[in-house]
Amino acid sequence: MTDGHQFNGILLGGRGGTNPGQFRLNSGGLQWKKQGGGKEIIVNKSEIVSLTWMKVSRAYQLGVRRKDGVFYKFIGFKEQDVGTLNSFIQKNIGATPEEKQLSVSGHNWGAVDIDGNMLTFMVSNKQAFEVSLADVSQTQLQGKTDVYLEFHVDDTTGANEKDSLMDVSFHIPTSNTQFVGDENRPPAQVFLDKIKQFADVGSSEEPVVTFEGISILTPRGRYSIELYMSFLRIQGQANDFKIQYTSVVRLFLLPKSNQPHTFVVITLDPPIRKGQTLYPHIVIQFETEAVVERELTLSEEQLTSKYKDRLEPTYKGLIHEVFTKILRGLSGSKVTRPSSFRSAQDGYAVKSSLKAEDGLLYPLEKGFFFLPKPPTLILHDEIDYMEFERHGAGGSSVSSHYFDLLVRLKSEQEHLFRNIQRNEYHSLFNFISAKGLKILNLGEVQTAAGVAAVLQNTDDSTVDPYLEDIKNQAGDDESDEEDEDFVAEKDDSGSPTDDSDEEHSDASGSGGEKKEKMPKKEATVTKPSSSKRKAKDGDEGGSKKRPKKKKDPNAPKRGMSGFMFFSNAERENIKKSNPGLAFTEVGKALGEKWKKMSAEEKEPFETKAKADSKRYREEMAGYKSGAAANVNSGNDSD
Repeated sequence: MTDGHQFNGILLGGRGGTNPGQFRLNSGGLQWKKQGGGKEIIVNKSEIVSLTWMKVSRAYQLGVRRKDGVFYKFIGFKEQDVGTLNSFIQKNIGATPEEKQLSVSGHNWGAVDIDGNMLTFMVSNKQAFEVSLADVSQTQLQGKTDVYLEFHVDDTTGANEKDSLMDVSFHIPTSNTQFVGDENRPPAQVFLDKIKQFADVGSSEEPVVTFEGISILTPRGRYSIELYMSFLRIQGQANDFKIQYTSVVRLFLLPKSNQPHTFVVITLDPPIRKGQTLYPHIVIQFETEAVVERELTLSEEQLTSKYKDRLEPTYKGLIHEVFTKILRGLSGSKVTRPSSFRSAQDGYAVKSSLKAEDGLLYPLEKGFFFLPKPPTLILHDEIDYMEFERHGAGGSSVSSHYFDLLVRLKSEQEHLFRNIQRNEYHSLFNFISAKGLKILNLGEVQTAAGVAAVLQNTDDSTVDPYLEDIKNQAGDDESDEEDEDFVAEKDDSGSPTDDSDEEHSDASGSGGEKKEKMPKKEATVTKPSSSKRKAKDGDEGGSKKRPKKKKDPNAPKRGMSGFMFFSNAERENIKKSNPGLAFTEVGKALGEKWKKMSAEEKEPFETKAKADSKRYREEMAGYKSGAAANVNSGNDSD
């Protein structure tokens, strides 16, 4: 790409969906990559049929049409870019971009131009709008002069926009000369027949293969999955999704640890939409031991020409393997399988919970994936730092058996994975360290050799100073902030999944551990009580109350989220307008109001959160180095 040009631009979807990204043009073709990673579009110069320029609001738009009829629109170019790119395109790609004009008269009468699967409405030889006929789901002839088109709602088209084109109606008078008809077939019928050639209406194309009664966890339900040559269709009792293979970013094949099920995840960009909810990941659950046999409805010519070395005439084997192989062959998407990570139970994932939902956290070669709900994919490149935290601050009798893992992204978004069993600590720590990811509370005092020595010793009687530091760093006021966040996000988690009962953490499974020798602390750190002492006090019904653990006054207060700043400012208003409302209901009302706010309305609170987060990181850096020194000195004294 060094011999080309690079610009920041926006990819326009078929009906107005926008995606910011980076546009590159070189002698071999063009490339566009979504901002923040994810979707990538590459068009070789041999695939380009035509290019067009159009002046739009405050920028220029470049249109690129491929031989297969797919049309891309890139917006965000400056006026001075047009001349430079025209010269480069003519010299290296051998094409001359055509200049089109946009109609701004507001007139709703003109002519229709159908080029491939794109319909353009022209007013005085200027383009008023254009739509992709591949997005048309239903057509209808109303009377003898009107043609009604309805567009797909629940597929990926327009999923990134709040508003999307639902339907449009064309009036074609009997005197129309563009679509000539007769007494039995008026011009409107001729126009409709032309539309049906490209629209997704009553297609006679047979699916290549069908899988019936498949359990999908997100969006939840039982569906029939039909795989076609250019798209897949997911049909249920209440929903019908059509997904173009161009929207499939990647496939994941992830077995559940010690469970009779296997996840197959289809990652989409843009996502599908159900109502106002977006689903970037389709989480399918197959029975691991189920065996199927499928024969593809492809001709021998299609298999040898279009799908050579990608598909076979018949498949027989485990259902998740058969499904993934066929979908990969049709879509051309890559498949990600479990990494080299192994849990304490020799599984591919560790049990944890996210937003009050129990699930599995899969450490992968290039990211982390939490399944099944809410499906959350975190790439290593997006991570700013990770932090191991003590679980259950406040004296829980089983808190020493579990820990939490905080993942902070470069975008300042945070994901907190709770209730991870303590015996998974070494496996996770080794994996994260090997990937070169920053661990915030590791401290600079402990050397690499010291870390390796601690991790190699799996005897519970040996004190891990880093683990002890984790167990003693939580504060009382921090847990209060987390509780309020939990109330606000409670409704987002939805109903539990079908197998949620299988994923709950079992506290009894961590019993029988040896009593650990706790490292001595200096005066600034309070001595923690052992887990057995806490359990004993709990058994006595609280007859002996232990003094409340004091927080180190020098410890910095955790940074508040934008929602917390909003809650502090709005809580009293909610109470005044709703007198007598319970505390949990106030939190729920605040959460609902926050979700309905636009990005502009949230911006003042998010700005405060970013400043507070920066303050916390700076203060924590100094505090952690001091705390790590105290922990290590205490361990040496033992």
